[in-house]
Amino acid sequence: MQHFLTLLEWPKDELMRLIEEAVFLKREHQTGGNRPVLKGKSLGLIFQKPSLRTRVSFEMGMVHLGGYAFYLSPQEIGLGKRESIADVARVVSGYVDGVMARVFEHEHVEQLAKWSSVPIINGLSDYNHPCQAMADVLTIYEEFGKLAGLKVVYIGDSNNVTRSLLFSAAQFGFHLTIASPEGYEIDAESVKKATAAAGQDIATTTNDAVEAVTDADVVYTDTWTSMGQEEEAEKRRQIFPPFQVNQQLLAKAPSHAIVMHCLPAHRGEEITDEVADGPQSRLFPQAHNRLHAQKAILARLLR
Repeated sequence: MQHFLTLLEWPKDELMRLIEEAVFLKREHQTGGNRPVLKGKSLGLIFQKPSLRTRVSFEMGMVHLGGYAFYLSPQEIGLGKRESIADVARVVSGYVDGVMARVFEHEHVEQLAKWSSVPIINGLSDYNHPCQAMADVLTIYEEFGKLAGLKVVYIGDSNNVTRSLLFSAAQFGFHLTIASPEGYEIDAESVKKATAAAGQDIATTTNDAVEAVTDADVVYTDTWTSMGQEEEAEKRRQIFPPFQVNQQLLAKAPSHAIVMHCLPAHRGEEITDEVADGPQSRLFPQAHNRLHAQKAILARLLR
């Protein structure tokens, strides 16, 4: 049984084939619609955390491919509370052809995968966000026509999205520079895993945002305070301003650099309106690519 929980669990060549399939499915959709390759297939969507992009992109992805998806709210399942994760996995996987789960703890998707008889797709966990990473890679690939040798710079809090970019660098061959405030750096164990997977050093860490962007092809940021960290929000607002992606910082990067953000954005905090809506922004093509990258994953796992 093949699942999609983290990019490091997939061979590099298979991930690249998924990106190429995403390019094909996007073009096919834009020129008449996708073939119903998932006709008769169903996808259960388990949500512990709310999301705009994750729900809409997975539901519409299944519709485009001829299948059917349905939403299961936190109140309906109470994953690990109302009912054990093992029991949920065994029950739901008897009804559907695949499950997407958006959870707080990564262990929850791992437990779903352990007990499920159908593929489990990680729609987000506190550990990583592999579907977002595939949309990010697709966006970069469309922009530059390549991945190897590019420099992607992540600015801000080292979170699950940062870790997914790190794993993407290992699997797709670009270099990742992570610029975070002291005390908010990426953990050494994740860097070690990514380096081992790549077979070479693919990441640089720094506490200097200006230094980081000087030769960037991509400048990427995310919210300073993720879901579940709300009690830290005010403290983080005092620490993170030097890591805001604004026009002054972007001016230090090459003119060809593009700006990315996984959204939702807290405008005026980690990114300014001027940059988010500016000519170098790819925020919304990136968001739309969630649909196409995930269609490739769905077609691969469910077909």
